[in-house]
Amino acid sequence: MALHQEACIPCSQGAAMLSQAELSDLLHQLPGWQLVEGHHLQKSWKFPDFQQALAWVNIAAAICEEQGHHAEFSLGWGHAGAIIYTHKVDGPTRADAVLAARFDAGFAGAIAAAKESRPYGAYARPR
Repeated sequence: MALHQEACIPCSQGAAMLSQAELSDLLHQLPGWQLVEGHHLQKSWKFPDFQQALAWVNIAAAICEEQGHHAEFSLGWGHAGAIIYTHKVDGPTRADAVLAARFDAGFAGAIAAAKESRPYGAYARPR
């Protein structure tokens, strides 16, 4: 099963912080994601404008809600970013890698949908 098809397993079910070897293996499946200071996964995305960046953050937030696992987001004109780690263990778990993979799958789907429909993404429209 592909990483983005797995479900995030809540920390209350015994999630453990990943070893360096496990992290290294998972990062090969997460293009563009970085492990920062051995503590969290981080990635940034570029967009042509603010509204598309906001639309992406809304998609990622919906993924977080669906999975019951939440990231920290940054947002600005033409860019968005995510930081993921499991707060209960203060570091990366497999659930974090799964969430990162789901973000990547969601991003790919959002780009395809935007090309087919409207230039401002699924959530934001010009006034």
